[in-house]
Amino acid sequence: MTQDPRIEAFFAADGPWRAELLALRPLLLAEPVEEVLKWGGPAYAAHGANLAILGRLKEAATLSFLKGVLLSDPEGLLEAPGEASRSARVIKLRSVAEIEAKATAITALIREAVEAERQGRKVDLPPDDFDLPEELSARLAADPGLASAWQALTPGRRRGWALQIGRAKASATRLRRLEAAAPRILAGKGIHDR
Repeated sequence: MTQDPRIEAFFAADGPWRAELLALRPLLLAEPVEEVLKWGGPAYAAHGANLAILGRLKEAATLSFLKGVLLSDPEGLLEAPGEASRSARVIKLRSVAEIEAKATAITALIREAVEAERQGRKVDLPPDDFDLPEELSARLAADPGLASAWQALTPGRRRGWALQIGRAKASATRLRRLEAAAPRILAGKGIHDR
């Protein structure tokens, strides 16, 4: 078990889905993974890559696999966490009894994720399968510094910003989102980076 006090504090804190997260943790730690703190919660890595993260939603505890589309999932436990998700898949769990009932299938998914990393399997994604919002395209054309920072972002970070800005219905809102995003893009950060 990890000695990182921040991870221990995460599990010790009273909060929603605490019992469920505590029930999931030993399933992960029984496999050859490293437990680290990322994105504000416990993450699990193997062979130099992040595999999975534990989290809380309003309606469930979650076990998210970052390359979940690579997993066979014969029990049908995995679902896309959102409409724009291309590689991540999540299991939503609402009770310790449910976790216990699905423990064999969950363990199989963890093992398959570890093996996929050992083999170096990659998710085959098109480089950019989205259109840039007009406001973002115009700003990138007019601002070479921002355009350079944009190109330096990972494809996932570019996608996140394009979706965040482009989902606004009104042009004025897209412009406000772009203005708020620009300093973070210049700093090389994605929408979810702190």
